[in-house]
Amino acid sequence: MVRPESRDGTVLCSRLLDLERAPGARVVGMADLLSPAEAVKRSGFSIDTLRYYERIGLLDRIARSTGGRRQFSEDHLEWLGVLRCLRDTGMPIADMQRYAASAREGDRTLEERLALLTEHAGRAQRTIDELMRQQQHLNEKIAWYQAQISIQQGDSA
Repeated sequence: MVRPESRDGTVLCSRLLDLERAPGARVVGMADLLSPAEAVKRSGFSIDTLRYYERIGLLDRIARSTGGRRQFSEDHLEWLGVLRCLRDTGMPIADMQRYAASAREGDRTLEERLALLTEHAGRAQRTIDELMRQQQHLNEKIAWYQAQISIQQGDSA
């Protein structure tokens, strides 16, 4: 699966992301593992966020080096792209946790995941609608100020 990336190399939210695939679906070799610094660079998340996501169960099956350092796989990066999409569209952490737990349970939770995403899409649409109304209000205020400035400049000429 192709992961769309921004200019700085971080994974972007896109419909191309596989929202059904939790990390750990394939075996990775040692050469495939990434350092925390590389995972930070490629995911766009801070190391603190990666640790937090692991602690609360959004990331799992993170390998450790013999020195105890986290080692991330391409699957983790793909999953982080999913988490980025959910987070950036305003999904609450609790819902992200439910989604992650359901994804790990496989196909028997398809309906649950559909319900979570449908509910989230509705909230996202309501947010977009409200932002559009607010943008319209801002545009009206900008037009009013432009008209006032134009009137003032006409008076001083």
